[in-house]
Amino acid sequence: MTKPEVLQSMIAGWPTKGGGPEVIAIGSRPQPAPGPGQVLIKTQYAGVNRHDVNQRARGSGPAGSTDILGLEVSGVIATVGEGVSAARIGEEVCALIDGGGYAQACIAEESLVLPRPPLLSMQEAAALPEALFTCWFNVVDLGRLKTGDWLMVHGGTSGVGSLTIQLAKHLGAHVVATAGSAEKCQACLAFGADAAVNYREEDFVAIVRKASGGHGADVILDMVGGDYAERNLAALAMDGRILHLASGQTPVWSAPLRLIMEKRAIVSGSLLRPLPLARKAAIARQLAEQVWPNLGKTIRPRIDSLFPLRETQEAHRRMETGAHMGKILIDCTAE
Repeated sequence: MTKPEVLQSMIAGWPTKGGGPEVIAIGSRPQPAPGPGQVLIKTQYAGVNRHDVNQRARGSGPAGSTDILGLEVSGVIATVGEGVSAARIGEEVCALIDGGGYAQACIAEESLVLPRPPLLSMQEAAALPEALFTCWFNVVDLGRLKTGDWLMVHGGTSGVGSLTIQLAKHLGAHVVATAGSAEKCQACLAFGADAAVNYREEDFVAIVRKASGGHGADVILDMVGGDYAERNLAALAMDGRILHLASGQTPVWSAPLRLIMEKRAIVSGSLLRPLPLARKAAIARQLAEQVWPNLGKTIRPRIDSLFPLRETQEAHRRMETGAHMGKILIDCTAE
């Protein structure tokens, strides 16, 4: 395999200050160099995530991280740092990264780099890391989802939601998904959901209880936030678990304590980016063993849209409409 060209400078996208999509600048930046245990990926595609939108709105990311946006990529390993075999140069991979994805090259920890699944394209590979790491950590590790359980996924057509439905079905669970239109509900069913609820017109509490024969949801994956606090508890099965991925429009979660006590409910949530590297690496190993062999077979990401790097502002506008179904990608080979 021909070794990819190593750039000395690169085109990247970053917020110049906090604000709307218009604050994203596209320009030249120095190419980073991999440190010990790291690789430099010549980026082909980067996924757009809600976290990117939130970081842009704030104008900055976590202390010590690059200001270049983007938490997941696909591409080719161009160079390696100390402790990484040079034999990896030229591999087609995807990776979960700590920022820097909206660029022609980025740094990744070798332990968070996974091979491009042979049945998926490089575009599809870029849609995997953030969603699958998030889903596995929350639904499997924290939520303890098992065969026969009922899972309710809010936002079933998002990048995370669509892959969560497929992963849960692969694990033998039943799934009820919520979405905001009849078209999106049909997409949830196409992903494998047993039932789909148009939350604008239907009561998801009644539907999940009916679909599960009165049992309720053993696990709820929530991206809405405080607005659903009491309704999620009403939909929950005894000893159920509610996992929050985002605070939504209502960042304060409030419900009568008695409702939690009656269900023996566990209410939790997580942030993936600040998770210790060792914990992320453990998730990567589990995904490689238990999920990667099925990608392209029972699990396949849906690509909503693709924008060249110079149109990153438009990619963020697309994300903020909420109309997307699946993953929004940035083509980092097209400036």
